[in-house]
This record gives sequence, C-alpha cells and structure tokens, in this order.
Amino acid sequence: MRVVDPRARSGRLQVNGISKRRSTIVAALAVATATALTATACGDTGTPPGEGSVTTTTTKIANAYLVAPERNFDNACGAPSTPDSGQSDVARIAVTDPALLDAVCALGIQSKVVAVAAERGSIARNLGPSVLSLPTIGTNPSPAAARAADADVVLGYDASRATAFGGRAVTIDRNLGWREQFAAVADGLGRGETGQRRLDTFAEQARRAGLRVDASHSQVGLVRFGENSETIEGTGSFAGTILSAMGVQRPATQRGAGAITVNDDNFTDADADLIYVSFRTKAAQEHGSSVMRSDRWLDMGAPGYNRVLVVDDDIWYGTGGLAAAAVVLGDATRSLNSSS
Repeated sequence: MRVVDPRARSGRLQVNGISKRRSTIVAALAVATATALTATACGDTGTPPGEGSVTTTTTKIANAYLVAPERNFDNACGAPSTPDSGQSDVARIAVTDPALLDAVCALGIQSKVVAVAAERGSIARNLGPSVLSLPTIGTNPSPAAARAADADVVLGYDASRATAFGGRAVTIDRNLGWREQFAAVADGLGRGETGQRRLDTFAEQARRAGLRVDASHSQVGLVRFGENSETIEGTGSFAGTILSAMGVQRPATQRGAGAITVNDDNFTDADADLIYVSFRTKAAQEHGSSVMRSDRWLDMGAPGYNRVLVVDDDIWYGTGGLAAAAVVLGDATRSLNSSS
C-alpha cells in the first residue's frame, strides 16, 4: 500500500475542532488503559480463567494507546477441575502441540502435564508461570525423551506423534473452532461436562459485558499490520469471535468471516467508530507506525479523533482458546466502556 508522507495533525485538528464528547472519549481512553486491574482465577462453578492484571502505565505507538502495555498472568489458568461423574482421572499428560495448552490451562489441570513437545520459550506467555514452567522436550523429541515422560495420556493434533510416548492418544481436529477444540480436549480428559459449563459461563460473561458497554451501538474495526501489508480481520478471526459474543457491531465492509487484504482501493474500509490495531512482528510495527502517521490514515474518522488502540497480536490472533479469550474480553470491555 502506498503511504503518504506524514505531517503534523495538531494544527488541523485545532482548526476543525473536536467536540466536547470526542475530547472526553479520548481522555477516558487514556485513563482506562493506564488503570491497574486485577483478576482472580476461577472456581469450580464453571467460571473461565482470569485475564491477568495490567502492571505498567500507558505507552503509545504512533499516537495510539496500548490497551495493556504489560500484564501479570499469574492467574491465567482456571481453578483445578475434577473428572465428570463416572470418568477416571488422568495422571500424567504429554502435549505434542503447545497450542492445546490453553485448553489444559483453562481446565486448571496444567500441573498434570509432564512433557510438552516444544522448544523452551515457545509457549504462549499469556498462559502464565504455571504453564511456562512446564518441562519442554523439544519440537521433535527423541524416543527416549518421549518414553521418559511416562504419560498416560498424549494430547495433540497428530495421532502419529503420540506413538513414541506410549500413552492413550487424545487427538484433536485442528480445523475446529476454538470453542469446539476446547470442548474436545475437555471431553478427552474426562471433563466434558465441566468444559461445557466453562464455555457457557464465558458466553454469559461476554454477553453481559456487551450489555454494560452498549456494544450493539459500537462499530469496531480490526486491522493487523504485517511487515509490508495490512489486513482487515473478519468475524471469523479469534478476536472477531469474542467481539461477536459481546454483541459488538462491525462496519458493513468487515462483516465477512475471512480477512481482507488492504490496498489503495479499499483503504478506508478499515475505518470504524473505534479501530483495534496490532502488529505481527517488530518489523510490522515499524511499517504500521508509518501507515498510522500518514495523512490518508489520519483522514479517516477513528484515527482523526484518536480512537485507535493497539492490542497484543499474539493474544488477539494467536492459536486462541478459553484462557486467551478471557484476556481479549477484558481488553475489549475496558476499552469499549471508556469509549461509550
């Protein structure tokens, strides 16, 4: 996409003026993103995991506030769950695909994981220290390392990867949506009823949060920056499903399930009442910052009124899961509440 050389906007905004309501909104957004929030882990009533807490003050990228610059994920996982009636419990779990750790975390049984087929440091940080500290044995562990885990259940997407471990394979279809994957993991680990209760509780939390922030009267845009590209994320993206669960509206041009590549012809389709932007990589942040300082971007409604917020790309568009969903819900609830 062609980027116009940026220039200062302060003078132009002063000339055109910003309404008192818009000024109040901008100030509220700044205060909200700097507020420290604490969430606790869930109990056995079916409550999903907590979202963590914001621990630092607001920072900005290209004049857009970060929704949560830094977090404490100590309470990321759900409270320990027990097997459904008549189900035997699992004792030792090996996980061959780290994306499925979110579901284990949300069920509160991460302490049962004895091996993760992943490299050190590759586990999603939003799962917190109790998951990040789990033993990793490499993406392609040796047969000896796999056997040493002595797992009675092997959780993954590919049944063939479970063979070396020797335990019962619980194989999940990676093409399922995040809710369906969570339900399948819960069922495979003898907690199908518990898993459904936690999904139902999350759905109700999202619905109530949407009512509190009057989500049905907000049109929200989702823009992801790549190293030299931009996409408008649709309703089928992970973040898109959370916003939909809240009842948040999307602009007419953003109501499809899939992502749309931004070009010169559809550039303004990214506009909305509020835009959440994210950056896939550090290089993507440099490119995105350049676009966000351009006249063409700033001439749109949301950027012109400073109604653009930066979110964590890894969490909002990563592998997804119930634990990550709690974080996205918290981000959206706080920021939409401030802009309503």
